[in-house]
Amino acid sequence: MKAYQAGMQKFQETGAKVFAISTDNGPSQKAFAEQLGLSFPLLSDFVDRKVSQEYGVYIPRYAIAGRVTFVIDSNGKIDTIESGGDAIKMLHTPDACSRLAHKKASGG
Repeated sequence: MKAYQAGMQKFQETGAKVFAISTDNGPSQKAFAEQLGLSFPLLSDFVDRKVSQEYGVYIPRYAIAGRVTFVIDSNGKIDTIESGGDAIKMLHTPDACSRLAHKKASGG
């Protein structure tokens, strides 16, 4: 999450919207966001885990979602997926956002 916070300027320059969704409850997320100084929203999928299930990242055995980053284009289509350690390091996410912003700006 720290990497995403550190990269906020680049995301804002591309017009990307950054938010996180987890299976933690709201109070836990609030404390986590405050601890890390996050400026983007943390959304909770605590009650029914519906979002995690629909995106195929829910791990029933542990009742949690895997660490996955999705870059979704302006049409709602998933463009890029990073999972596990790559999701935390965000190796390809900034480039994907820049590419999509350029594509949108050029009318593609």
